[in-house]
Amino acid sequence: MDVPTEPSNFEICALSHYLDHFIGDVRDYDRLQSVFSRFEPEIVFHLAAQPIVRESYRNPKLTFDTNIGGTVNLLECVRRTDSVKAVVVITSDKCYKNFEWEWGYRECDILGGKDPYSSSKACSELICRSYYDSFFSGKVFPRVATARAGNVIGGGDWAYDRIIPDCVKAFIKREAVVMRNPMSVRPWQHVLEPLSGYLWLGALLLEKGSAKSGDAYNFGPLYDFNQTVQEVVRQFSEHWEGSRWLISGNKSEKRQESGVLNLNCDKARHFLKWHALLTLEETIRMTADWYKSHYLENCNMYQFSIKQINDYIEKAARLKLKWTEVV
Repeated sequence: MDVPTEPSNFEICALSHYLDHFIGDVRDYDRLQSVFSRFEPEIVFHLAAQPIVRESYRNPKLTFDTNIGGTVNLLECVRRTDSVKAVVVITSDKCYKNFEWEWGYRECDILGGKDPYSSSKACSELICRSYYDSFFSGKVFPRVATARAGNVIGGGDWAYDRIIPDCVKAFIKREAVVMRNPMSVRPWQHVLEPLSGYLWLGALLLEKGSAKSGDAYNFGPLYDFNQTVQEVVRQFSEHWEGSRWLISGNKSEKRQESGVLNLNCDKARHFLKWHALLTLEETIRMTADWYKSHYLENCNMYQFSIKQINDYIEKAARLKLKWTEVV
């Protein structure tokens, strides 16, 4: 399977020069098992998915086959690979049965999902728990946990039907971006926030630290940073000269995604000593800087991305976040 977007962060940052990679389909068990057999990994992060809600309406079978069948294949490979000691399976904040509550969902709340994408992620959570209870709970290793992240934005994303990529594609052409659900509220965060949480969760599982095997953890911003789509577009537009936006008049589309979705991340804060550190303003500025550096300044985007990562780590270290002690 090829890289799914054009352009792509993988190609723009020339990541093939910096790591060993194998292109495949997570639905192909034999191919996946061959990679496990070759590398004998000690820790596994599972992020392969069909991640777009609207695409799940267009192609529900692909969504379920990838997000459910792919997770089963991954856990089967883990079960049959003795080298694996820790597994972090990334699902989604949309795995919760959404009651449109104003308060954040906790890891113990009901799983569900009306649309195929959300439903597939709830199923992935149940599959992980089943594998833990059936095969991993009585063993020292592998230790398994799931991670549920809020809405992620950041440079290098060109996926369809995501608001920031939609903005960038429109602004580059000097067109107006169309908002389908301007008043929908989401827990927006920069991509580096949950990534720091995933890596730290994996490290704690590996070292048998405070992360509990078989558990789930939310990774999202502070509650005050939850904002509407319209507010995020407005702030992003401030960084892009000549930008414009419109609100879609197609009311049927507004029923396809939830209106309010918040996360409670107290569990990660208490047990993992992890919390988000960027304000929404910083998150949007970093995201806009990445795309402007690529499109308007012709920067070396690998070096620019590394600088943003280093700046993020330095801020986390100044705030004395626990995970920076081992960076």
